[in-house]
Amino acid sequence: MPDEPNFLVIISDQHSRRVMGCAGDRIVRTPHLDALSERGVLFENTYCGAPLCVPSRMTFLTGRHASDIEVWSNACFLRSDIPTFAHGLGVAGYETVLGGRMHFVGPDQRHGFETRIIGDVSGPLPGGPGPDLGPIPTGTTGQSRRSVEVSGPGRTAYQAYDVAVTEACCEFLESRDRTGAGRPFCLVTGYVLPHCPFICPRDLYEEYHHRVELPAVPESYLDGLHPAIRLWREKRGVNGLSNDAVRRARAAYYGLVTFMDGLIGRLLETLASTSFAENTVVIYLSDHGEMAGEHGMWWKSSFYEGSAGVPMIASFPGRFEEGRRVDALTSLLDVGPTLIDLAGGDPLPEVAGRSLRCFLEGDGRPPGWTNEVFSENYSGAHEPPGRMVRQGPWKLNYYHGFDEPQLFNLVDDPHEFNDLARDPAFAQVKGALLERVLEGWRGGAIGPKLQQRAGGRRVLRRWAGAVDHDLSDYWKAPPGCNVFPEA
Repeated sequence: MPDEPNFLVIISDQHSRRVMGCAGDRIVRTPHLDALSERGVLFENTYCGAPLCVPSRMTFLTGRHASDIEVWSNACFLRSDIPTFAHGLGVAGYETVLGGRMHFVGPDQRHGFETRIIGDVSGPLPGGPGPDLGPIPTGTTGQSRRSVEVSGPGRTAYQAYDVAVTEACCEFLESRDRTGAGRPFCLVTGYVLPHCPFICPRDLYEEYHHRVELPAVPESYLDGLHPAIRLWREKRGVNGLSNDAVRRARAAYYGLVTFMDGLIGRLLETLASTSFAENTVVIYLSDHGEMAGEHGMWWKSSFYEGSAGVPMIASFPGRFEEGRRVDALTSLLDVGPTLIDLAGGDPLPEVAGRSLRCFLEGDGRPPGWTNEVFSENYSGAHEPPGRMVRQGPWKLNYYHGFDEPQLFNLVDDPHEFNDLARDPAFAQVKGALLERVLEGWRGGAIGPKLQQRAGGRRVLRRWAGAVDHDLSDYWKAPPGCNVFPEA
């Protein structure tokens, strides 16, 4: 490709693809993402490689499945000998720049990125030094009932972090414009929002508090839950949350999405003011979704659409079709191969992802496109590892050690309330998808492999807390950036 394009990749954390105006949400206000969609291509059926931060991000970077790179949990290190799209772009002559969150775990805090202009919001080594985020109430940043109950108006270090990320990335773009053209660049802007805590600025909270809807489930739905989902709910304590807590948390989540949208708007406005705006591909996506009360569930770590589905929008002035919507099944694993293809680089070896270029520049689904995606999930020793396959309208969720999977037809049942796995009328579909989801995947090997590494991880945790080291790729929170409501 003549005049290789620059890339601005914006990756958020925990954004449901449903909570955007351009995705049909009538309540949320996302003018900048909506405008980006109007200027580019909206992928309506994109999935993450794993609905959990670290494995999702590492599969996104490598274009490979979680089991291929053996990254299943937030404690897993990505091996440094596995190339990422940052390596591939670097070989193709690009300057690769990381601005913000990527949730690398381990001493390698680059994985192919040449420069990092602002550190992460989490420490590089479990148990070791990390950012002081200030007085954040226990349990409000993770998958616990408390994060829903302690919700409402206020401010958090996460909001301050994303403002700092925006400032750093805008400064990079402005500096690049002042100094003139050099190598083409790929700037990855990593936001931590709209990840919980479910705390947002008061004006946004008040905007949404009386407007958000409370998700409902069919009568007797909870009585027929798959046992793996029943276990999921019990472990996280989501049963019996009050309507008031659900409304507060959902209002704050919507507020966080709008807050983030404003930061994205500032970033895109800065890009538009530069001399290279017309030669820059912009891609927006998120590492996984957020259930936000759907099915009476929250956060991620499930295969439901709200969790495993992610937003993806791509824009390139004069090159990508404007206002196009793609309903084909796509994956975050496809992003790296797409960037390298557009850059004219050599494909990475052993990737499962596929270039989306034909969707972006063509006028239809590319010939031979297999309408199929996979996702994996492992939440810990007390829950089963699982793998999802989506094929056409069908989604099958397999849980290791359980007699039956879940089976949904997402055309007839987009909210995934009607599990067809036990219906003999769909036995043939279930059998074919079961064979496909288990092909080359050994769920029973995941737990033992992680257990084998546990002893080594304990040593690394002790080392990180006892030895001075220069792994300081984390952000320092300013004082007073947390104001939480009463629990």
